[in-house]
Amino acid sequence: MPETLTPREVFQKLIENISAGRFTELADLYAEDAVVETVFEPAGPRRIEGRAALKERFAQVSASSPVELTPANVVVRETDDAEVVVAEFDYHVHHRLTGRTFEASNIQVLRVRDGLIVSSRDYHDHLALIVAGGNLPQLVAALEGK
Repeated sequence: MPETLTPREVFQKLIENISAGRFTELADLYAEDAVVETVFEPAGPRRIEGRAALKERFAQVSASSPVELTPANVVVRETDDAEVVVAEFDYHVHHRLTGRTFEASNIQVLRVRDGLIVSSRDYHDHLALIVAGGNLPQLVAALEGK
């Protein structure tokens, strides 16, 4: 019987897959009924429910993401709740289309049960990614159109 991963180990696997560009493997780290909230997402979905929806979202990212993400300054803090970890980290970002490189700060609060993420509140610097891609005018137009 395989050993169940701890919340810290699940986060480590998550960030390793992201930095390796293995987005299609990410859904396997989530429970069937997982909920992911991307709190600072300016225009996209801020809440994704269920492994199937996450798998679809990760497939979209895999097919269209122009960025390479390298984690740095990773600190994982365990909490008084054995299921919850808080991860603070930066991504060194290289935008393949614009050639820009920069850092984006992140915080994730993960609840992991039986080795799978059941909930995640993600605080990523989405605006930095949008600016680096030269997509700020499109974001403003999209937000004004709402």
